[in-house]
Amino acid sequence: MTNQVGIDMNSDSENDELLQYNPNRLLDTLIENLRLKNDAALSRALEVAPPVISKIRHHRLPVGASLLIRMHEVSDLSIRDLRYLMGDRRAKFRISDKQFKPKDKDNTAGGAE
Repeated sequence: MTNQVGIDMNSDSENDELLQYNPNRLLDTLIENLRLKNDAALSRALEVAPPVISKIRHHRLPVGASLLIRMHEVSDLSIRDLRYLMGDRRAKFRISDKQFKPKDKDNTAGGAE
């Protein structure tokens, strides 16, 4: 099965370079598909500051959810395809069990009992 970008999503060979995290492949594919000249044009299309693209390219900033959604809106590529292009193969996203738990009443400050 191939995706919208023409990548065979069923090939999982160990030597496959697509298995490694590489946001440059994602950015380069977006530039090509949107027929842009460079990273500056991509930053304008995504409505982000140019240093954001540079930091992502140099592995100093991860591709966040909001930017991934913006890439989807601009390019019409599915989120799955965008994640695949950058090497993210997780089937599910895990949320820490510490998040979204109500705070203990014992830890709240103030209030006499």
